[in-house]
Amino acid sequence: MRSLDDDHAGARIKEQRKLAHLTQRELAARIPYSYSLLNQVECGARPATGAFVDAVAAALGVCSTVLTGSSHVTGIQQARVSALVRPIREALDLFDLDEPHMSQPCRPVTDLATAADEVCQDVRATHLRKAAKALPPLIRDLTLIVRTRPSKEAWQALASAYRTAHDVALKVGYRDLSTVALDRMGWAAERASDPYLAAIRQYKRALGHKTSGHELGRRLVQAGHDILDGENSREALAVAGQLHLGASAVAARAGDTAAVARHIAAARELAERVGGEAREVHWLSFGQMNVALHELGAAITLRQFDMALKQVRRISLPPSTLTSRRARFLVDRAVVEMETGHTDRALQHLIQARRAAPEQTRYHPGTRDAITGLLHTARRTSDTLNHMAAWIGL
Repeated sequence: MRSLDDDHAGARIKEQRKLAHLTQRELAARIPYSYSLLNQVECGARPATGAFVDAVAAALGVCSTVLTGSSHVTGIQQARVSALVRPIREALDLFDLDEPHMSQPCRPVTDLATAADEVCQDVRATHLRKAAKALPPLIRDLTLIVRTRPSKEAWQALASAYRTAHDVALKVGYRDLSTVALDRMGWAAERASDPYLAAIRQYKRALGHKTSGHELGRRLVQAGHDILDGENSREALAVAGQLHLGASAVAARAGDTAAVARHIAAARELAERVGGEAREVHWLSFGQMNVALHELGAAITLRQFDMALKQVRRISLPPSTLTSRRARFLVDRAVVEMETGHTDRALQHLIQARRAAPEQTRYHPGTRDAITGLLHTARRTSDTLNHMAAWIGL
């Protein structure tokens, strides 16, 4: 098995630090980690966790993929993902062309709107490759229609397709492309005059600002609430609740426990008003379970692992839970179990997450954090753990 140098992330950090004309101590002063840890990561003695990489990337003003490679995967895996993502990037670049070239007549807008919903559903079911292959022709057809026969339904469907492109790019580690997709989503949502899609975009933008982006993230969430001002429909309540959950994640990254508690409480109250799970609202699935999962996520971010352990063992996902959410929960649970010394349970949860959603689990940064933690704490690694490490590219 390869050495645990995080695919040379430490060497990349050192290179980018020098390009920024910073010493190790100067960079350490800009991140919420010690000089000693930074030194160990750069020399390869310690792995760079996802949170550490995000903090350094924010401090250096670069995309995290510059420090890690696109997805923490092997060269062959990375090449496959790059080939899958490239057509999506090309489709996103059609937005300002007056007459996109089409070899065949495009589908009716009603069919395209249905297709946009289906590809979003594929992502929630963690069929990432299927969604990635369907997106480019869908975006091309919708781009042609909004340029030649614009309608509210067409613009909404295009905004939805862009949102799904963002989700796919983010899940496979292409953060730069996910940002481009969100910009396109805002462009389409504005032309659709759809306040809910516009507010969801602000929620996703806020989540994209890791570590040092607390104030910017807070402002983006507030911008989302401003868009919904005066709206009282079930749809508006669900989107407002999701914005509060986004704000809780932003506050957790900043270590603001009071703000976390405040936003979780506000989201819980809105979930009660919504009643049940609002899956019909742009696939947000906002409800009490979503609130509980975000509360758990905030505890993990705050490194309150004893509290997180109590929370994670109280959560019982219903059979109807979306596959993407179930897999993420299992990875979060693995991280919590690993951090609290329950290594066997942690590995079992990772195995379950892989069975449920192999593509999503492989690229999830929490998977890498949990496996590297298990490797560093184990006196003797099992064949299963070694296999899992090789599977994610360690």
